[in-house]
Amino acid sequence: SEETIKSIFDPFFTTRAEGTGLGLSIVQRILAANDCRIDVDSLVGEGTTFTLKLKQVAPPVSEPS
Repeated sequence: SEETIKSIFDPFFTTRAEGTGLGLSIVQRILAANDCRIDVDSLVGEGTTFTLKLKQVAPPVSEPS
């Protein structure tokens, strides 16, 4: 539901009986710390899509031998 979507990134929020509610909040914080993000789109009864937007970084430069 829309109300659930508003809370899914809150620490300790869960809809599962055995969950801790830390997974998505940790993922979001790691991504934010690296200038990246996670977005969610969901329709009740149809499914949920998570989109990760990652920052592109240049490959390491090899030193000449």
